[in-house]
Amino acid sequence: MSSLRVVDAATLFAGPSAAALLGDFGADVVKIEHPRRPDPSRGHGPAKDGVGLWWKSISRNKRTIAVDLSVAEGQRVLRDLLVDADVLVENFRPGTLERWGLGPEDLLELNPRLIMARMTGFGQFGPMSARPGFGTLAEAMSGFAAATGEPDGPPVLPPLALADGVAGISMAYAIMVAVQARTGTGRGQVIDMAIIEPLLSLLGPQVTAYQALGVLPARTGNRSASNAPRNTYRTRDGRWVAVSTSAQSVAERVMHLVGRPDVVEQPWFATGQGRVAHVEELDAAVAGWIAARDTDEVLAAFERAEAAIALVYDASDIVKDPQYQALGSFVDLPDPELGEVTVQNVTFRLSDTPGEVRWPGPATGRHTDEVLTGLGYDTERIATLRTSGAVA
Repeated sequence: MSSLRVVDAATLFAGPSAAALLGDFGADVVKIEHPRRPDPSRGHGPAKDGVGLWWKSISRNKRTIAVDLSVAEGQRVLRDLLVDADVLVENFRPGTLERWGLGPEDLLELNPRLIMARMTGFGQFGPMSARPGFGTLAEAMSGFAAATGEPDGPPVLPPLALADGVAGISMAYAIMVAVQARTGTGRGQVIDMAIIEPLLSLLGPQVTAYQALGVLPARTGNRSASNAPRNTYRTRDGRWVAVSTSAQSVAERVMHLVGRPDVVEQPWFATGQGRVAHVEELDAAVAGWIAARDTDEVLAAFERAEAAIALVYDASDIVKDPQYQALGSFVDLPDPELGEVTVQNVTFRLSDTPGEVRWPGPATGRHTDEVLTGLGYDTERIATLRTSGAVA
């Protein structure tokens, strides 16, 4: 993927996440920010010495240039970038690039091999397409929030950019599908992704079940509507553990372990739905057994029984966990602004072409001169653009 040239003109999380995933495996990603209004993700989440830490992760492996795409000089810079580019990732509101003469027809005429990855809240058409859209709205509209939370409580939104993250992964996949298709056709194409759609795939057959049976998913808290027991439980010394029994054999082992082998013989125990119908009895048995023991004893007993359990981690647990350490799930990188910063490593390992996080998100416009010089701009032209405010 080292030959793939990507221009990331998106902001916040979904589009930039897709570009970051491509950069992890060697794509040359050039991140465009507005000279006076940099990507808002720089100001999201925790910061150190005024430097946003989320930015350091989501803009890893990218070269950043500051270009004002709303002015003619900036639009010419983008066109020059795209002449030989493979992918443009953008999330402007529908019609914006078209008004600037940078719509699909214009750009595919400029570069017929270009893949134009368009990420918006609601897609390029339809009654809501012109509205501003964020992941929170997708989490609400997809059915996720309605199915999340305690049975007697309100719908619950996730405390993270869930819809954006899922959309980013989906867009990276869509881009690679388009890249593969181009090997046969020689042509690029337009990808239209609405953030409200990818999250639907994680929610199972909710619409299928509603259309077929007229049923709606109920909020179940930490329990599952498909199997039981499944919950978080507190140990005697105050730690929380999560238990899953998605497999029938694991459910049987858990109930033997907690001293209730009798329920395994019941006809209803043979299916996930049958166990859900008796969730109070099963949950009480597991919760009581765990509550009477310290964490180390609980974990050791579950491991001997080959049953599925995990401690509920926070970040302090994650960084010292031996499995994450073995996988190399995080990497410490030198950073000109912070000295050193820890970011998540590539999320999977390829045996022949492994990815790498080479540097964290850079300062605004860190690579403007480098990128423009690579396009053939001389020092005088770059200085003129900078004086006009078209670049920074």
